[in-house]
Amino acid sequence: MTANPPGASSGLSEVEARRRLAETGPNEISEARKRTFRESLVGVASEPVLILLVVAAAVYFVIGDAAEGAMLLVFALFTISLMVLQERRSENALKALRELGAPVASVLRDGVERRIPASEVVPGDIAILAEGERVPADGEVIEAEGLAIDESLLTGESVPVEKPATGEAPAYGGTLVVRGHGAMLVTATGAATETGKLGASLAAIVDTPTHLQQNTARLVRLFGVIAIVVCVGLAAYYGLVLDDWLQGVLSGIALGMAMLPEEFPVALAVLLAIGAWRLAQVRVLVRQSAVIEALGSATCLCVDKTGTLTENRMRLRLLDTGRESLEVGPTAALSGPFAELLETALLASRRGSHDPMDLAIVDLADSAAALTGDNGRAFEREYGLTPELLAVSQVWSDGDGRLMVASKGAPEAMVTLCRMAPEEATAVLDRVHGLARRGLRVLGIAAAEVTDGALPDAQHQFAFRLLGLAAFEDPVRPAVPAAIAEAHQAGLKVKMITGDYPETARAIASAAGLRTEAGVATGADLAALAPEALACVASEVDVFARVRPDQKLKLVTALQAAGESVAMTGDGVNDAPALKAADIGIAMGKRGTAVAREAADIVLLDDDFSHIIDAVRMGRRIFDNLRKVMIYIAAIHVPIAGLALLPVLFGLPVALWPLHVVILEMVVDSMCAIAFETTPAERDLMRRPPRQRSEPVAGLPQILYGLAQGTILLIAVFGMYWGMLQGGAAEDTARALALITLVAGDVGLVFVNSSQRAVLAGGGSMPHRWFWIIGGSVTALLAAALAVPSLRELFYFGLPTLQQVALALGAALAALAAVDLLRLIPAVRRIGGGR
Repeated sequence: MTANPPGASSGLSEVEARRRLAETGPNEISEARKRTFRESLVGVASEPVLILLVVAAAVYFVIGDAAEGAMLLVFALFTISLMVLQERRSENALKALRELGAPVASVLRDGVERRIPASEVVPGDIAILAEGERVPADGEVIEAEGLAIDESLLTGESVPVEKPATGEAPAYGGTLVVRGHGAMLVTATGAATETGKLGASLAAIVDTPTHLQQNTARLVRLFGVIAIVVCVGLAAYYGLVLDDWLQGVLSGIALGMAMLPEEFPVALAVLLAIGAWRLAQVRVLVRQSAVIEALGSATCLCVDKTGTLTENRMRLRLLDTGRESLEVGPTAALSGPFAELLETALLASRRGSHDPMDLAIVDLADSAAALTGDNGRAFEREYGLTPELLAVSQVWSDGDGRLMVASKGAPEAMVTLCRMAPEEATAVLDRVHGLARRGLRVLGIAAAEVTDGALPDAQHQFAFRLLGLAAFEDPVRPAVPAAIAEAHQAGLKVKMITGDYPETARAIASAAGLRTEAGVATGADLAALAPEALACVASEVDVFARVRPDQKLKLVTALQAAGESVAMTGDGVNDAPALKAADIGIAMGKRGTAVAREAADIVLLDDDFSHIIDAVRMGRRIFDNLRKVMIYIAAIHVPIAGLALLPVLFGLPVALWPLHVVILEMVVDSMCAIAFETTPAERDLMRRPPRQRSEPVAGLPQILYGLAQGTILLIAVFGMYWGMLQGGAAEDTARALALITLVAGDVGLVFVNSSQRAVLAGGGSMPHRWFWIIGGSVTALLAAALAVPSLRELFYFGLPTLQQVALALGAALAALAAVDLLRLIPAVRRIGGGR
């Protein structure tokens, strides 16, 4: 690095730096306040079903039945733990991701270069900028030696920006130095930086619950109100009419719990938590599980180009000598003028550089055959880029006094260096424009020789001759075309929004499989449109180029106004407002800024677009399985509630006590609900159009369908209980047989509802492994409750005969056959989601 600038050679003193740090605060972006563990715990514990569980446990403790009271409390604690654990785990994973940011910075303090935490950088510091490191804060460049900074995280432009040492060239915090080195005077830190100013945009956007969360909460509230009214009414009936307040309270709680769909939030938590875990296996981090389902309802994916559709690296694609051109690959065997062209490009590049063009040239040269590399030459001197001449030249000696100069740079600069005639220059630039229209970035390559050993002061004094052109591409990820084709097949619109040039955007879009028939809309085009016209263009055009950060947000809101459910990807601080405004924000984990990750709902840890389609598929599968679960839960509540209420209405002994209800709903039903998580996706899952955002996972048709299933099973269950009592069986034996019928029907409903097609019509599939595991576990639990005397006494069961058990199982099987036959009716099949 050159000498420090006058007046700033020693930087700040440590004393002054500490004073400024206390005055301005740390160089950090304030994070949104997260819910504390206590707040998460209180939020989950306020669920109505958990309150009922605690009340029931308290009643049992008061009357001296500690065993049942303790069991109820264990179930309550298990449910609370499951829901809190998932929320905290996601936040901890995101906290680990924040470590991707640059944690340290180099500054001058008391005349000495020091490495300090980036959070301690203050205005007035002299920050040292080195290749491969991130700029720690906003400032002005005061020294530069070939300094180029990648500002794509802030501007969306993928080409590095040259930074001359004028004292007026800005450098922005979080951007990456890709070439050269220098120093900057820090002018703003923390919230005062360009990154920090985006906080106001984010604060203006209010987070709202997903449609799934809203619909589920609405459903639980509806059932909760009905359950409370019926619960109080039954307790009052027992107390006022039968003068038995204790049994009235316990029966009322049992009925209330039987009617409350407490499995809804449990099943929702389990399916979404496991779905989040499955996505984590393919490097997709879900901050809030419910967003997976929302992604399943997305109708439009707005994606960035660089690093999402492409690999975010340069690859040397083509060499052009003027007479002929050659498409090159990793195993290219080069000879003649093409070998000379690549070898010269290599000599004009630096090994170990972070410049993407240098990396691409070195990669190809290392793998290409018949290249001599530096061939024993010794490096002598480099002529760096200047604002006036965008070219780099490196001088090499061969040991015999001869000097060879290799140069590469912008084609316009190379034409000037080679002093080409106007017609020759026009022909070269025409070839450049043709390559640019294919989305390629082009460098000119030239060489010169020096025989007298004297080196001039400037590179334009060499007698260069143009060897040809080297064209580079940021290749489309191999999995992207198939992923976009699958998205289109699933009825999803895919729109590319980039800050790159229209020609590059069009070429990449075509290679990726995006639709380009409607053309490419630029940021300038969008700025000239009225809101109504913008909404029309946003819907019809799939490729947008030279788009500013504020225009990304406008595109998202325009699409939402047109009825689209928008998933938006982004990596830079400029993307944060659009990410937060979108229905689903998706940030890049590798190259994304902390601001983008904080604003997003999902983080792609390896920045791969194809994993977005994996997440969409998972979201649709989860929605399907949640709908199956909700129908199942609505169905199974009918026989449980009916078995708690009908004996009272018919003057029969109590069939269900609170412990029975808890075991049925918190263990048997919840285990069965988990079985739906492993249910394979329907065959037409990714051939359906996206559903409407407002479509509930369980609307009135699904609830009525579930209630119809449950009513059929209730007839079999209550019929078994009533028939056994009428036949002279003991109360405990009749209760046991009713529970056998209910549990067998419960497990059978899982199998029947696991497919959207009627099983008896050949539409179902063979039960999967987890169905047998859970079915076996439930059977073992029921068998233990019947066979172990202490458990039999705890559950108020009698021991039935084998003939009676066979009769109970037959009743359950008959009810399941009737339920399955319902789905032969087309209207009923559509309610369940079938086509």
